[in-house]
Amino acid sequence: MLPSSRKGAAVQKKLAFSEITATADIQVRRHGARAKCLQRLVRLDMPVPRSVALPFEAVRDIAAGHDIDTAEILRSFGEFPLVSVRPSAETADWGGPGTLLNIGMNAQMCDHLATVVGQEAANQLYLRFVQSFSVEVARLDEEEFADDQTLKDALHTYELEMEEPFPESASEQLTAVLRSMARAWEGTTARLLRQAKGAPPEAALGLVVQRMALGLGTGECGSGVVQFIDPVTGLPQITGRYKNQAQGRGGLLTDRDALYLTRDPRGPSLEERCPAAFAELIAHGARARSALREEMQIEFTVEDGDLRILDAVRVPRSSRAAVRVAVSLARDGVIPREEALMRVEPQALAELLHPQVDRSGATDVFARGIAASPGAATGRIVFNAGAAQAAAAKGEACILVRHETSPEDIRGMHAAKAVLTERGGVTSHAAVIARGLGVPCVVGASSLQIDSRNRTLATSDGRSFREGDTITINGSSGEALAGEVVMLPPALDEVFQTFMEWAEDAGDIGIRTNSDTPADAETASRFGAQGIGLCRTEHMFFDADRLTVMREMIFADTSADRQAALERLMPMQRGDFRQLFEIMQGKPVCIRLFDPPLNEFLPKTRDGVRQLAEAMDLPVSRITRRVEALSEFNPMLGMRGVRLGITVPEIYDMQARAIFEAAADVALEGHPVEPEIMIPLVSARREVELVKSRIDATASAVRTHRGVDFRYQLGVMVETPRAALRAGEIADHVSFLSFGTNDLTQMTYGLSRDDAGRFMGTYVQQGVYPEDPFHTLDIDGVGELLLIAAERARAVRKDLTLSVCGEHGGNAESIAFCRSAGFDYVSCSAYRVPVARLAAAQLAISEMAPKGRATISQWITKHLRIGGPADFD
Repeated sequence: MLPSSRKGAAVQKKLAFSEITATADIQVRRHGARAKCLQRLVRLDMPVPRSVALPFEAVRDIAAGHDIDTAEILRSFGEFPLVSVRPSAETADWGGPGTLLNIGMNAQMCDHLATVVGQEAANQLYLRFVQSFSVEVARLDEEEFADDQTLKDALHTYELEMEEPFPESASEQLTAVLRSMARAWEGTTARLLRQAKGAPPEAALGLVVQRMALGLGTGECGSGVVQFIDPVTGLPQITGRYKNQAQGRGGLLTDRDALYLTRDPRGPSLEERCPAAFAELIAHGARARSALREEMQIEFTVEDGDLRILDAVRVPRSSRAAVRVAVSLARDGVIPREEALMRVEPQALAELLHPQVDRSGATDVFARGIAASPGAATGRIVFNAGAAQAAAAKGEACILVRHETSPEDIRGMHAAKAVLTERGGVTSHAAVIARGLGVPCVVGASSLQIDSRNRTLATSDGRSFREGDTITINGSSGEALAGEVVMLPPALDEVFQTFMEWAEDAGDIGIRTNSDTPADAETASRFGAQGIGLCRTEHMFFDADRLTVMREMIFADTSADRQAALERLMPMQRGDFRQLFEIMQGKPVCIRLFDPPLNEFLPKTRDGVRQLAEAMDLPVSRITRRVEALSEFNPMLGMRGVRLGITVPEIYDMQARAIFEAAADVALEGHPVEPEIMIPLVSARREVELVKSRIDATASAVRTHRGVDFRYQLGVMVETPRAALRAGEIADHVSFLSFGTNDLTQMTYGLSRDDAGRFMGTYVQQGVYPEDPFHTLDIDGVGELLLIAAERARAVRKDLTLSVCGEHGGNAESIAFCRSAGFDYVSCSAYRVPVARLAAAQLAISEMAPKGRATISQWITKHLRIGGPADFD
């Protein structure tokens, strides 16, 4: 038995509702976005059927089980009320229960409609209502109500399952519908779904009851939806659907009755059959765009040639369409530029920078992991870096598949079109390098079983892929797809450039890039990076010709032998730095000195040791002993960074000389630069003093030798908690502090970022951490270390430059923290530069708006006096 038909109920509670008129007190925060939108359509003199709005508090009462009197609502719709009920959440994107149509349909109404549209059409309307009511309201099994079912069969099935006849009373039907929708909103699943879309836990629901505009009659009749942009590209285009429902067609809403909206050689259209209604519809669309300041999708009916507007919602759109629409509205003076910037989620820009999977095509997902680097690519599977390089040399696209990547795989990652790993998290080696390269990457696909020796890949559903098989990696969604799929190209057009120029004008914190190669720097420069905030020089040594020389240096027994090997590397390094200086054209370039432990440049396998022995003409035993001598229990906390620079000073001497000679060369050509040299992994002042003295001496030597004067800055990469705590005494010897939040987070938490993915999901789910600290900056812990360091350092040097150069640098939350802490810039991988620029712009715009009831969008429009007739009441 339905709740609305309970026996012995208490006195019914008067149900609060408001007719939606131009002057009614309809408020978004009380009646929801749909109710307010309908009022705005009414104010624009659009032909909206009679509608009433139930406020949030009324819907809460309904969900709580209060008995309600719906007869008063129905009386306002006349003698034969036939209505629909639609959800109206405070924000349309939060969704809600599905719309229910034709409430009030019963035997009497069916007979009445039969005199207008014919018995068959009336019976079909009645049947569809019985079926939808039974499934959506009474919660009966959908399989009990087949498509070929007759009205009599449907009524009998309902009575058999519910042990009572189908409700004939319109009031009883409406009460049941309202209660079902109100309770569906309060359900656990619905609550979780809307919270995932950003709704607060206490988000409420309003409901709209509207007179049905059936679109039935003897003339041109039908129903449809129209929008005026392509939802994928955002380009102007009339799209939608219209279905003719004229009497005598032999049924309602059948495929053969579908018409085109605009003139089309493939068949009849609404524009041809009813030009007046079509022209009116187009005019209403233009008016809605201007007045509602948005591209709207309009639901409508045509009844004997007369148009009715039932609803209007924001057109669902892709990220590339969102940017184009925002720019178009701003250019047309509908919204200000500031609001255009606020309308696009920063992370959405990542989808414009890379090819994307076209979701309208078919896809076959065989594995899911973590979306580590956005974009999509198709290629043949390879299982090691050598195979990737070989494929690239032949011009073949390949996907590098690994358990996890290491520095040895960097050349393969350069060659591959995408990367897939079984292990790792968002800040694992594969993820960080892939983002820097702009290569799509999925990590942590733990359901896969990778057999590198036999070169096979097994999936959880029993499928097997071999080397050479074609797959597609979707780094935006974290999916691995079988075969080749349809792709959308990047959208780096004039509209995107304009949008980013507006962001640049609005932002107030510097955005630099983490770029290790000239190609990275060129990409970042195109995206508007204001300089290089982190150049990791060790990545320059993994090319084949350099790796051999690097290994010779590692096997050298004396300082002289090491210097001889490094002397061969020096011209290569100098060339790298010169290219970076030339690409950045006077913008700052911050170069981190050599950081990783030396064992990363040595082979890990027996085959690798044998190959190295052959290449260096040394016994395998000597190679093995050297590998063992350099091995450490925890190399990331061992002899690396400044510790290596002090114990093997020839490396930093060579790099400093290469930097200064490159700067001198560029200066002689009339393009002076001021390189920034950064010492990694510092934990003590004395470390800085020792390295600084050698770098200063090298600078003096190059100035004398070249006869060129140049300036440079020396700074420290703060990656250890001790360096943060002792920042005051370190600051006296440097010009800048750049916080490497990747390692600083690892050392603060005592976590390995490469291994944390195995349990981090559980930790976040159980509330141990609110977010993955490697993905979102830990404001309370790591953030406090940054604040302590900033305060103590600037107490010593007020002009000290402060920045963040870890992966957190591209996150909006981290940028907000850095702005509030007075940092000068953040640095992130090249393909995250646009994301960071937009996030910085939005933060600056947000600070313009006062706190209170008005949203940022409302404040911008009211105070900048741009846009259509704003209606915020």
